[in-house]
Amino acid sequence: MGIFRMPSLGADMEAGVLVEWLKQPGDAVARGDIVAVVETQKGAIEVETFEAGVIERLLVTPGTSVPVGTPLALLTGAGESVVLPSPEPQPSAPPAPPMRAPAPLPSPPPVTTATVPPPASPAARRLATERGIALTAVTGSGPGGAVLLADVERAAAMPSASPQPRGLDVVQMRRAIAAAMARSNQEIPHYYLSTTVALAKANAWLAAHNTERPPEQRLLLAALQLKAVALALRRLPEFNGSCIDGTFRPAEGIHIGTAVAIRGGGLVAPAIHDTDRLAVDEVMACLRDLVARARSGRLRSSELQDPTITVTSLGDRGVEGVFGVIYPPQVAIVGFGKPVERPWVVDGQVVPCPVMTATLAADHRVSDGHRGALLLAEIDRLLQEPESL
Repeated sequence: MGIFRMPSLGADMEAGVLVEWLKQPGDAVARGDIVAVVETQKGAIEVETFEAGVIERLLVTPGTSVPVGTPLALLTGAGESVVLPSPEPQPSAPPAPPMRAPAPLPSPPPVTTATVPPPASPAARRLATERGIALTAVTGSGPGGAVLLADVERAAAMPSASPQPRGLDVVQMRRAIAAAMARSNQEIPHYYLSTTVALAKANAWLAAHNTERPPEQRLLLAALQLKAVALALRRLPEFNGSCIDGTFRPAEGIHIGTAVAIRGGGLVAPAIHDTDRLAVDEVMACLRDLVARARSGRLRSSELQDPTITVTSLGDRGVEGVFGVIYPPQVAIVGFGKPVERPWVVDGQVVPCPVMTATLAADHRVSDGHRGALLLAEIDRLLQEPESL
């Protein structure tokens, strides 16, 4: 028997509201299947299961606020079955003693009304289950008030009177982010480094690859930045992982959390999984997909649970440098600023050159300035060889 719990979707999350179940008892689920929608300060998040099996029982009703770690559902694993215990036989009551005198009749017990499942056709039951419609809320038009397929179809077509998800609460999101950043500043001894990266080669490579592509398929500098960071982390893995209770735990994969500004305010940093193993075109496709879903409130729990480092860029906002605050329990954050033209020495000649400021904030419990400088130097080197990405 497996337990599906309310996941932690970041250091700034204490609880979430279960908005909707996407699976019902008896449904088979595989690892990675989306089973529920949970609302947090980051918006509505699609929550996945990390176990395969069959939904045995749902423990929480939609609309309930649930602390992180609370069981939400029970899953039966492959080959398992749940056997309910048989009721134990009750001992027969002893014979009543002879009555010596008539006793006054006791007051009748209060009448209780049991909820009886409404009669419904099999097709109506099936459609009601698929649409998440309670049969008790449907007026039946069949014999004896039985619910027919047409009744369920009418109910499905009617606007729902149930409360809808509240959507993104920017005030609550900012409070959650502030709490996480305050914790970071209190617990993590930050150190900061920066370097200037020449972009002439990266820009020329992008221009050559984008010449024959439609706008929706063109590569952006952000894809090269993410891939360069991912490959640099292979050589310096102490920046890729988490520090919990003062102990560094290196991550098994490189899952870069990409900071995305949400329209109307707020910020999320969902992960691009195994960034180092993706081609630049795949990184670009993942980035476009994440940004679109983050801004429409359709992120998945796995994308918020396991970023191993964060990359942030405010270059498109005109900022030349950004020194980030580490998102716990991560141990580093890399920032990129706006490309600008500066005088640059090339082959002994001073020429105008596009350059960019790259920064690093890292955890001094895990690394030091020497190793941090090597990380920035490796990112710089990789961006000078874009064909190697």
